[in-house]
Amino acid sequence: MHTRIFTFMILCAMATAVKAQNNELHAVGIRFGGGDGVGAEISFQQYIGGPNRLEFDLGAFEDGYNDGFKLTVLYQWVHSIDNSFYWYAGLGGGLGARDHDNGHPFEGDDDDGVFVDFDFDLGMEYNFDFPLQLSLDIRPEIGLINDDFDMGWALGVRYRF
Repeated sequence: MHTRIFTFMILCAMATAVKAQNNELHAVGIRFGGGDGVGAEISFQQYIGGPNRLEFDLGAFEDGYNDGFKLTVLYQWVHSIDNSFYWYAGLGGGLGARDHDNGHPFEGDDDDGVFVDFDFDLGMEYNFDFPLQLSLDIRPEIGLINDDFDMGWALGVRYRF
């Protein structure tokens, strides 16, 4: 009797561990690169069912003449290439603010304030057997308010849980 209970408990624990490995619904980390001058962003991904997820990226920038922040939200479709290798495409937008300092030799003071852009996203990612995700993507950004066209490449490193 004790052996059956013990065996049942071990099987339940193993089933829970296997389920936990296959249902990693979140990822958090850093996305190095980006558009609008953002060098590194804090990145969070949330799966919302099927091959669909939301990605939230928040970055700050300062380059000597500009400083500010940007929040990007993307809806992504994720598709499998191989067991741990995926490609994804997404649409979304970005909202940010910048403060342009006078003294830049090529630009006026018209870049101050809030900006809004429409973003596309196309990339590939690899999910290791342990909870690490590496991604490489390209993100064209079309300025809607106080912004122009930008093209950003980025490398993402995230912890999956």
